[in-house]
Amino acid sequence: MKQEFTITVFSENQVGVLTQITNVFTRRNLNIESLTTSMSAVPGVHKFTIVVFATHDEIEIVRNQIEKRIDVIKAFVLTEDEIIHQEVALYKVPTKALLSGNEIESLVRKYGARILEVTEEYTVIEKTGHQNETQELFDKMDKYGVLQFTRSGRIAVTKSKNEFLDNYLKTIEQKQKGLSAN
Repeated sequence: MKQEFTITVFSENQVGVLTQITNVFTRRNLNIESLTTSMSAVPGVHKFTIVVFATHDEIEIVRNQIEKRIDVIKAFVLTEDEIIHQEVALYKVPTKALLSGNEIESLVRKYGARILEVTEEYTVIEKTGHQNETQELFDKMDKYGVLQFTRSGRIAVTKSKNEFLDNYLKTIEQKQKGLSAN
């Protein structure tokens, strides 16, 4: 049975790593639902957050294939109950629609969104939340003529106290110390 997984991949920040990782999904005919990359808390280490629907067996094969890439340090497969995640959505609406009534302002307040910029022509609104929340706000604001809409990929942290990569790196370091002592 397919379910949603979030894969976090830690790698060196090298040209071509993204292509190598996405090719693993392409070869398995798995569609990436969202993808976000950024620096991690570890200096020099980049973090990819990838959301995909797959079976447990498919996702384990993908994780193993990703970890075989030279520049990849480690990949972790996480389920919804193991992470805290958010996305950011931006909505550009005509300022005329904002000023013609209280509806858009009420939606902004109701959904915990905020107004980022107001010009004579347009107003940009930001909403942080889960995909269903940002989509619901889009659906309600679209009747006022949303000019542009974009949503980021997922960003996530684990519910674990420590980053899984830190634990992995400590384990590797201890193994190396054990080998050098022998």
